[in-house]
Amino acid sequence: MSEDNDAVELDDDAETEAVDAAVEEEADTTEEPTADAAAEEAPADAETGDADEAGDAADEEEASPFDDDVMPDDDVDLLIPVEDYLSAGVHIGTQQKTADMERFIHRVRDDGLYVLDVSTTDQRIRTAADFLSDYNPEQILVTSSRQYGRFPAEKFADAIGARARTGRFIPGTLTNPDYAGYIEPDVVVVTDPIGDAQAVKEAITVGIPVIAMCDSNNQLSNVDLVIPTNNKGRRALSVVYWLLANETLDRRGADTVFALDDFEDEL
Repeated sequence: MSEDNDAVELDDDAETEAVDAAVEEEADTTEEPTADAAAEEAPADAETGDADEAGDAADEEEASPFDDDVMPDDDVDLLIPVEDYLSAGVHIGTQQKTADMERFIHRVRDDGLYVLDVSTTDQRIRTAADFLSDYNPEQILVTSSRQYGRFPAEKFADAIGARARTGRFIPGTLTNPDYAGYIEPDVVVVTDPIGDAQAVKEAITVGIPVIAMCDSNNQLSNVDLVIPTNNKGRRALSVVYWLLANETLDRRGADTVFALDDFEDEL
């Protein structure tokens, strides 16, 4: 694990909540401006233009309400329509990027936010599902210290029969047999390698693989399988955990299919 990640301590509940509060103001920046919002901000005298031209412009905006340049190949076959990824903000990174995450970034927006390659996110969800389907469900551990990740992480664990540890990750959970909450999973899924640094550190200590949802600002030391995504947004995390659950169940041959609503916590 990198020195930066080692420096993140989750032993203090107040510190964990401070990290959550700092990111969640930006976290639900999950929707791009719509045509209706843009129209409300337009000057009133804009309505005096040519009616046909205005109608054409409105049709254009209605057809593509999102900034949809989010992947290099528009013809790629995705698990869900690209518009669904966009409306959830799965593609929206932070204004920082690491060298580790550069290969997962499609471009940078005018406002400085890095845009993650949605087609890679989609493919990594499938790859993670392939990987997880080989494990005994009870030997999969899912963690999330991030507030917005807790509900979908728990729902994911419940859906596939895994175990979840959300909120503060108690040191020794994976490394101290004398601790009452000690467990021995075979693989760990973390919502954010920064917020879940303690879980990553202990997984590496005991030698089990780590699947991590990583934003543009994450370092990938000791992460075995990356799912590039906005890992701070409420809706983005709901979508990714929902897809990962259904894809994992599908590979097991299960008939159960969950709806996205099942993974979205009420505000």
